[in-house]
Amino acid sequence: MMAFPRFVSAHKSEPASGDALWTPFRKDSVLVKNDGARPRLLRTEELRALDLPIVRAMHLGSLDELACVTAELSHEAPEVEGHSYLGLRHAFFQLDPEEFHVAQFGFQIQYWDRSYRFCPGCGGPVVLKEKERAKRCEACERDFYPPVVPAMIVRVTRGDSILMTRQSRFPKGMYGLVAGFTEPGESLEACVAREVMEETGLSIANIRYFGSQPWPFPHQIMIGFTAEHASGDIVVDTNELEEARWFDRDAMPMLPPSFSIARALIDDWLAPK
Repeated sequence: MMAFPRFVSAHKSEPASGDALWTPFRKDSVLVKNDGARPRLLRTEELRALDLPIVRAMHLGSLDELACVTAELSHEAPEVEGHSYLGLRHAFFQLDPEEFHVAQFGFQIQYWDRSYRFCPGCGGPVVLKEKERAKRCEACERDFYPPVVPAMIVRVTRGDSILMTRQSRFPKGMYGLVAGFTEPGESLEACVAREVMEETGLSIANIRYFGSQPWPFPHQIMIGFTAEHASGDIVVDTNELEEARWFDRDAMPMLPPSFSIARALIDDWLAPK
């Protein structure tokens, strides 16, 4: 199961003025300091010393009582010696998990801040609210909050075998699990059954909740389930997948990375009972 992070979200209309942990993004890559065995996020004085062009900054909350701030850098922000710009997928592997949690949250808040500058109803400007993380259109009297799009992922088993799927964008040899987005008016369990049927032609039973994980690409939450094969043979939807197969425990393919809820679902199944 996924661990609870130590980061605590909190809204303030202005970023912290003292020492803080920063997630400065140039486009979709976060600037980190190459320090020791793994890169790390920057503190206030370290970022200030680099004198980089900051477009805007927003308070995020705190990690172990240290304020956290996200910053949008100019797209022309230069490379910095001793530092790297990491895309979030690379940051998954390289940052401390708690620092990555701050970085992915910062990216989602920045994405929302850029995307909701005008009211989709009247086209007028929106303003950041003082007491909650939301934007307000005074003309329409409507509030707009950071979006979170629910997606599901499911581990389907049949006896001592597990259903695994492969998409064309996966690294060579790697397989994952059935996943997809919920539709309006659809329960999570209905989404699980529909996605498995659409992608593989299989019917499933005994759908159970497993856990969840923020998935900042750009603003999803991945909700994990387990299920059992009920009926049907695999018929692959080639618009979605390259392949779908049953794998036995002693003949597993290359698995998803360890940070993912997909891997947590698989490792849970592989663990001795």
